[in-house]
Amino acid sequence: MHPMNEPLHPSPLDIAWCRGQFPALKRTEDGQTAVYFDGPAGSQVPQSVVDAIGHYLIGMNANHGGLFPSSRQSDALLDEAHRAVADLLGAADPRTVVFGANMTSLTLALSRAMARTWQPGDEVVVTRLDHDANVQPWILAARDAGATVRHVDVRPDDCTLDLDDLAAKLSSKTRLVAVGCASNAVGTINPVEEIVQTAHEAGALVFLDAVHLAPHARIDVERWGCDLLTCSAYKFFGPHVGILWGREELLRELPAYKVRPAPDDIPGRWMTGTQSHEGIAGTLAAVEYLAALGRRSMPEAADRRAALSAAYQCIAAYECELVARLLEGLASLPEVKVWGITDPARTAERVPTVGITHARLTPAELADYLGREGIYTWHGNFYALPLTDALGLEPEGMVRIGLLHYNTAEEVGRLLDALAEVE
Repeated sequence: MHPMNEPLHPSPLDIAWCRGQFPALKRTEDGQTAVYFDGPAGSQVPQSVVDAIGHYLIGMNANHGGLFPSSRQSDALLDEAHRAVADLLGAADPRTVVFGANMTSLTLALSRAMARTWQPGDEVVVTRLDHDANVQPWILAARDAGATVRHVDVRPDDCTLDLDDLAAKLSSKTRLVAVGCASNAVGTINPVEEIVQTAHEAGALVFLDAVHLAPHARIDVERWGCDLLTCSAYKFFGPHVGILWGREELLRELPAYKVRPAPDDIPGRWMTGTQSHEGIAGTLAAVEYLAALGRRSMPEAADRRAALSAAYQCIAAYECELVARLLEGLASLPEVKVWGITDPARTAERVPTVGITHARLTPAELADYLGREGIYTWHGNFYALPLTDALGLEPEGMVRIGLLHYNTAEEVGRLLDALAEVE
């Protein structure tokens, strides 16, 4: 038995219950259970999410605002979805939750609106640690407004954001700082509260990309004090639905692009066209899955927010130990290089997403080999092009191992065994 196969220390996370909720985890490859380490590109979903989507389409599939039962039922469900996602994000007002096709589309729409408030001489700050969906939309918007874009560097030794460089890039001209909560390529968690405070002191708004943080850690927009935030339901065990949150005054006052006679309230100004109602129903079910997970460790959780907080405490503790085991095992493989934080004492500064390269195999060759072993990983740059470019890894990128709370120590052991046997 590989030492990484030994059980984790007792955890408040009921891993057997969690895995039992996900039908996809029963998939086999050549007689072995498939290992889903591809979560950063999209998590698997619980049966309850599948059921919620089907129930919506069968029982209440109707457009918004109709004066008949199925439409009223649909609208009631959608309202509850806004409340659930507000609980997930720590938002005070469900009306400030906007659904859309995906994070990228919502960010592009928002960036076009914000560009109309900028002028030549204004500045926008982005980072080299981010997914390009939180970089290129702002570059395009700045171009349209004649504004200047400034890029914050990363520290290549541990793939953390250079906060000194961020402070140096801020000025009275800065209108927006766009930064990710966690790197989708190497797992670094950014100190968002500190970043928000620093940016606000310079008079800038802060847009946070929480897509990669959402399945791993609690989001709290009120505590963080950010101005705008996005995430994606299909990264936190739901369907392909994008989410935007913003401060009420911003969402109300920004010049949104919309058709007539769409409502001019929040969130109607931003939810253009008919939404994926079945997808929003599935998003509600994904939040309820997380709340149910939390109640298993804290039955006394009084409400959904408390249950969600309990869930993320369990998830964080479990994933922290799981990624520590993975990093320990990878350190024993001389041909494997880990990009990012590797110090066991700093696992709280990262999510369990690990980027690696191999001394002999290209990322595509290594991912193909692992895939044939029934271990699903991704290769390339994962749209984190600013980072892979800064690290000198283009055009091949890296292999990304993305753990989620439904993964196990045994699966980590299988990966390490497979990597040790690479010929």
